[in-house]
Amino acid sequence: MVPIATRSGASVEAVELDGIDPRIVPAHVACVMDGNGRWATKRGLPRTEGHAAGELALFDVVEGALELGTSWLTVYAFSTENWRRPAEEVRFLMNFNERLLIRRRDELHEKGVRVRFAGRTDWRVPRRVQRRMDEAVELTQRNRRLTLTFAFNYGGRAEIVDAVRALVAEGVRPDRVDERAIRRHLYYPDMPDPDLVIRTSGEFRISNFLLWELAYSELVFSDVLWPDFRREHLFEAVREFQRRDRRFGGVEA
Repeated sequence: MVPIATRSGASVEAVELDGIDPRIVPAHVACVMDGNGRWATKRGLPRTEGHAAGELALFDVVEGALELGTSWLTVYAFSTENWRRPAEEVRFLMNFNERLLIRRRDELHEKGVRVRFAGRTDWRVPRRVQRRMDEAVELTQRNRRLTLTFAFNYGGRAEIVDAVRALVAEGVRPDRVDERAIRRHLYYPDMPDPDLVIRTSGEFRISNFLLWELAYSELVFSDVLWPDFRREHLFEAVREFQRRDRRFGGVEA
């Protein structure tokens, strides 16, 4: 193993891709980054420290996705339900996400990563945070090596509701509403459905994440708390993905 230095100064270990077939690497991986609060509580720290510790995990997974050749990575950063958390924690998350974009956007741009945000834009998202989001999107919009989508102020049900509202606003007749019509009005119609969805921390829930898109995704649940998650865990999830037989509702001939 060869240590790799990140821009933040932290050192991570390169991980072998042994046992992964490069011909069937998932094109789109999505992650529910769960367990930050429990990671902090186990160490006698405030929950906010767990969110801060999750940054290294996220960017190590980004590096892993780039090594795999995955084209799309979507991470659940802040849900529509997360506004119910204590006000202090919500304020920390807003400020932390702003600082993260300032610290990391140039690094992502240099690596050829396109940054996107999926979710509702409303009054609850501070204007300065929205401004940083817009800046990251504009800076990286022409990159195509990897599309990193932050599901931010996002809910799967909200996305479907917004798509239906758009159809109604267009005056689409009921008999013209089908799956293709709804997909055209999702937040990013060009985003392929996830092949693989990973949830960390030992929980076995979807939690309102990409409800439309993950109809035939393979689900992998990891006991690792998100701040401890690294690319080797991503690679193991990909190995598990490659061991499965995806039939999409059909049967083998």
